[in-house]
Amino acid sequence: MAKIIAICGKICAGKSYYTKQLKEKENAVVLSCDEIVNALFDKDLGEKHDEMTIRICNYFKDKSIELIHIGCNVILDWGFWSREGRRKLTEIYTSRNITCEWHYIDVDDVTWQKNILERNSRVLRDNSTYEYFLDEGLLGKCLSLWESPTEDEIDVWHRNTRE
Repeated sequence: MAKIIAICGKICAGKSYYTKQLKEKENAVVLSCDEIVNALFDKDLGEKHDEMTIRICNYFKDKSIELIHIGCNVILDWGFWSREGRRKLTEIYTSRNITCEWHYIDVDDVTWQKNILERNSRVLRDNSTYEYFLDEGLLGKCLSLWESPTEDEIDVWHRNTRE
């Protein structure tokens, strides 16, 4: 039976990298908010970014249900930073008898800092990447919105570390 796999993790945790690996393993369609924002708006949303992100995620929720009903596994790659958002998403799917499997990308501080530095270097080198430069202001905003999940929320706890 097809399922939803929701990828949870703070910014620069390695969610998209993990998703790319999981996509092949699960034979899944990936719905990525960042991918759509970049493809349609080329980072030019400004103050409309948060509003548009919410609209895209709501569209993806509806589209994911369609995909599940035709037998496709679906990976939702957009972070799920709040507990309430994770709870509501689980409720949406369970009320429709759809399995929602939560994967958390837990990143240690050393790996996280390396990920941020690498991301910022990529953005400076290649303006065509869909990623945004993560300065102190954006990092602060993102971290103020982040709520770490509890173990009972998560089905797969993936620790992202570098050797």
